[in-house]
Amino acid sequence: MPASSNCPCGQPATYSGCCGALHAAQADGRGLTAPTPEALMRSRYAAFVLDLRSYLLASWHASTRPAELEPLEPGLKWLGLNVKRALMQDADHGTVEFVARSKLGGRAHRLHEVSRFVRENGEWFYVDGDLS
Repeated sequence: MPASSNCPCGQPATYSGCCGALHAAQADGRGLTAPTPEALMRSRYAAFVLDLRSYLLASWHASTRPAELEPLEPGLKWLGLNVKRALMQDADHGTVEFVARSKLGGRAHRLHEVSRFVRENGEWFYVDGDLS
């Protein structure tokens, strides 16, 4: 994705100034640099849009991380992200409720999830989520 393009996560910023910076930091070995659970969730959505499976796996907590992720289904198009709320339970635990919209084979889909995040050694990780 061109660095000057709008970020897929929906924030009013360029990709390079938003999720692209988080993706690049992880790819360069600087670790996960998202400052909040919401920022990590948004960067994960952008990683799904861009099929950055290595970032998705790296940002998934080791206790729930799958061994691998399948490539995107051919023709899948992500349409947008709406963060409904982001809450901190304490300094190292947070939740983010979101709706992600996509289209596949002419049919619209929506994923409504309340995701759980944990911070370990200064890095936020996606743990799991409850679908609505």
